[in-house]
Amino acid sequence: LESTAMTGLKVLALWSLVAAWAAGFMTSTSLRPSVVGLRRENGFGARSSIVMMPIGVPKVAYRVPGAQSADWVDIYNRLYRERIIFLGSEIDDELANQIIGVMLYLDSESNTKPIYLYINCPGGSVIAGLAIFDTMNHIKSKVVTINVGLSASMASFLLCGGSKGMRLALPNSRVMIHQPMGGAQGQAEDIRVEAAQIVRIKDNLVKQYAVMTGQPQETIIRDLDRDNFMSAHEACAYGIIDKVIDVSDMP
Repeated sequence: LESTAMTGLKVLALWSLVAAWAAGFMTSTSLRPSVVGLRRENGFGARSSIVMMPIGVPKVAYRVPGAQSADWVDIYNRLYRERIIFLGSEIDDELANQIIGVMLYLDSESNTKPIYLYINCPGGSVIAGLAIFDTMNHIKSKVVTINVGLSASMASFLLCGGSKGMRLALPNSRVMIHQPMGGAQGQAEDIRVEAAQIVRIKDNLVKQYAVMTGQPQETIIRDLDRDNFMSAHEACAYGIIDKVIDVSDMP
């Protein structure tokens, strides 16, 4: 009996050491996530942090034809090879140049296949956006535009500028149109010149919107006066897009 009791005490002591080591190990910094993300309330009203790993730009395996092994490339680079372009940030000169370069390259590869431009963009530079618009009309490939979130300001113009019959939108996407904005400072004559340029750009956008939507210029001028939000179906009725994609019909 004495031997059995001693064995039990030794097992209990060993279990206590293991439990203490495990508790210390689980609370060590080596297992704590490194980036604080969502937070939740515990039962006592205090907040505890839930740490999440940042996703970053996903990478996928892609094997160049003729190569023996695949390389890891970012998802957007992979989609470019399938003639899919994402417009997902504010339009500026750098982004416009990148999109123009991809369009020109894809058109040189094949001008019989369409290029798909997915848009979820708050707008941006009018001049940079017009550069993309002119390239869309310059290349021979058809450009399919798809609104997948919000196409606002200059992004709505690019959405509307897709090939006729190929301007699409998902059911819960939105469109916002308004007149161009700008600012100037300096000498009085410089401000006058800048103001004249903004008016000229507005007149050009009004004419282009009228041609692409089929709406009278007077209607376009009135609707551009302030931020004008539309649902996907309202944008379709207005003429900015040609069809709202029915998700239930997708495979």
